[in-house]
Amino acid sequence: MTDDPLFRDPAAPVAARVRDLLGRMTLNEKVGQVNQRMYGWDAYERTADGHRLTEAFRAEVAAYDGMGALYGLQRADAWSGVTAESGIGAAEGARVSDAVQRHVVEGTRLGIPVLLVEEMPHGLQALDGTLLPVNLGVGATWNPGLYEEAAVLAAAQLRSRGGHVALVSALDLVRDPRWGRAEECFGEDPYLAARFTEALVRGVQGPPGDRIGPDRAAVVLKHFAGQGAAVGGRNSAATELGLRELREIHLEAALAGVRAGAAGVMAAYNEFDGLPCAANRDLLTGILRETWGFTGVVMADGLALDRLVRLAGDPVAAGAMALAAGTDLSLWDGCFPRLAEAVEGGLVDEAVLDAAVGRVLALKFRLGLFERPYTGDRPPAAGPERLSERIARESVTLLAHDRVTLPLTGGGRIAVLGPNADSVPQQIGDYTAPQRPGTGVSVLDGLRAAAPPGTEIVYAPGCGLVGGDRSALPEAVALTAGADVAVVVLGGSSARATETRFDANGAAVVTGGPGGMTCGEGVDLADLSLPEGQLALLDAVAATGTPAVVVLVQGRPHALPDLAGRVGAVLSAWYPGPWGGRAVADVLFGVAEPVGRLPASVPRSAAQLPVFYNGKDHGYRGYADQPATARHAFGHGLTYSSVEYGVPRLSRSAVGVAEFAGEGRAVAPPPERGGGYGTGLDGRSGLGGGPQRDDGPGAGRGPTPVHGPVVCSVEVCNTGERPVRETVQLYVRRVLGGSSWPRVRELRGFERVALAPGERAEVSFTVDAGVLASVSRSGRRMVEPGEFMIEAGPSSDRAQGVRLTVRASAPEAPAQNLLALRVGPRRPRRGRYAE
Repeated sequence: MTDDPLFRDPAAPVAARVRDLLGRMTLNEKVGQVNQRMYGWDAYERTADGHRLTEAFRAEVAAYDGMGALYGLQRADAWSGVTAESGIGAAEGARVSDAVQRHVVEGTRLGIPVLLVEEMPHGLQALDGTLLPVNLGVGATWNPGLYEEAAVLAAAQLRSRGGHVALVSALDLVRDPRWGRAEECFGEDPYLAARFTEALVRGVQGPPGDRIGPDRAAVVLKHFAGQGAAVGGRNSAATELGLRELREIHLEAALAGVRAGAAGVMAAYNEFDGLPCAANRDLLTGILRETWGFTGVVMADGLALDRLVRLAGDPVAAGAMALAAGTDLSLWDGCFPRLAEAVEGGLVDEAVLDAAVGRVLALKFRLGLFERPYTGDRPPAAGPERLSERIARESVTLLAHDRVTLPLTGGGRIAVLGPNADSVPQQIGDYTAPQRPGTGVSVLDGLRAAAPPGTEIVYAPGCGLVGGDRSALPEAVALTAGADVAVVVLGGSSARATETRFDANGAAVVTGGPGGMTCGEGVDLADLSLPEGQLALLDAVAATGTPAVVVLVQGRPHALPDLAGRVGAVLSAWYPGPWGGRAVADVLFGVAEPVGRLPASVPRSAAQLPVFYNGKDHGYRGYADQPATARHAFGHGLTYSSVEYGVPRLSRSAVGVAEFAGEGRAVAPPPERGGGYGTGLDGRSGLGGGPQRDDGPGAGRGPTPVHGPVVCSVEVCNTGERPVRETVQLYVRRVLGGSSWPRVRELRGFERVALAPGERAEVSFTVDAGVLASVSRSGRRMVEPGEFMIEAGPSSDRAQGVRLTVRASAPEAPAQNLLALRVGPRRPRRGRYAE
């Protein structure tokens, strides 16, 4: 027999342990569990012997006889003021984390462990944390499996240093590239973002279940929801989203993450329908919990709850408003610390607080913190350095090519120019810790290392990152004139400097013209063109007549002028991470083939925005002074070879809508019963009213229809002389029918296929309800009768289609498909990411 309370029993169900522990807690202790008030770097200070806990930290723990969560204990950057000299390195991380945890566990009445929360937007933001390319670069790989591998190692690195919870941007979309946080998005498309989000959750947390392993971490997905649609690309500003746009575009990645088992989401700063997300009950409770069945933690963004005071009138009422809406855990604000006053004053019931506390406690039980609160002498886990470089290599996207200039052959002289050619800090993105000396490889150093014998590399910056100073142009022009080819490395930078000013929530304060930062949180741009000095350098290089290659190191798709006939090639490397210089060099010299595809459309100018490919299909013809189309469309990316696509074929040209009834999605009733505006199978309309299935594109498939599945097949052939890895993309376009106006086209699958010169392959996608369903008038996804174009191709603007009829009643017999005779070797492929 044991006298230990039930919550100490690791064999007991998590729910039972939570109930037992809640029943033992005072109101003040409960309030402490939903607070994350302290900046983690204020919890310690460096001494001659290492680090020690501060009196401020001890006082914070004493105030609530416990601590719910501590943010950023190991964060280091210009905002926190933590440097390589004062911060916590890899060798010290576990020891300092254990000191924090030991004080909380052994110095409080109930000994509830504290959650240690760290930023991991593209690798762990801590000294010696291994960085990945930014999410926009990750999205350019179109390779969720590779990202999942890297996420496994990043999570292990976090846990080995004592961290428990990873905050990762995954839910925002690049709907306006003027937004400074575009680099944190996987792209502009909800389907692509959903595939990477579920890969992230699998990699960080491991298999779904009640327990999160000791080498995995809980993931909190940022930001829920719609933050990428802020008006004018303005950070943390209002959105003008309707419920349909929210459901069709901005909730898909979150739904995928929830279905993959994400432990938490972070409520976004922006408002939706007049209410900030952290106080929006329809969003946090109606959709997230009641409709999707989410049981995890909802965290507020930094100081977001303090903004609610303007609505609620005072901090006590603001805290009650957020808690009642569904926010469980605060971040730095002064509202949640006063929840006891809200409960005692009748502003919110204690049962609502208990529910939030219970979710925080459940996460601690899932992480095993009550059984294993300390990391111990476990050595720091190795980071995903090799995978970071591989992601960088696969993200490099060839936007334009004259079929002559690349790949570079070596020999002769190469002039390397531009403000981003020799700067590792300018290629790693925002939310990064100071890098140790010798960490990383710039593009210049990568080219020097990769150049074949007999190749001379000469370098001049040519211009500054920003501004119009042309004093360095003559040297750059002279080097270019004497070179066989010029590599001009342009773009932006999210590098935070000690002189950068910051808001209290960490966003950079940059107005009146960018300085050292042209991208990142708080650094929005009205003009997406490259800065004046960079354009002048480009013009001067082109005027020499020397063949030139433009490499864009950037955190957003900058607006590009028409460079046809002026340069030989244009590549986007995004922010490729510390080892991105090697990746870029490998692609330029042809050691690696360019396989990246655009995750976001490249505009011609900011004046023509929006240019995302999946807008509503109203047939707009363009402005009088410039086209409405993007300079380079979503999904675009060239190779050093050439690939030809056949016309896609369907195994059946018609299908009955009832055949999709078993796939876990609603099916619209026949017109005579509902005119195409029907409710779901459960008879509900709208979004509330209890748990419902809400399967977005990419959710699991159901049983095979009676006539067999509809399959779209397309043949691709490498007609060039170099191997390729082609990304075959599947799109759907509704051309007739439905209960709402259709979009131009929507991504519904993709498959990456390797082809040797002369090789053919057939790629097949199953056309199921996940491909055909759209958001109906009821607010739920359902398959509705109509005519669809099922399209396949290399990009959103070069896909070919075949018509599929979805009838209100089943066709009399399946259509026959006669396959044409083909010549040459061919391998059948089934689309891996076709859902």
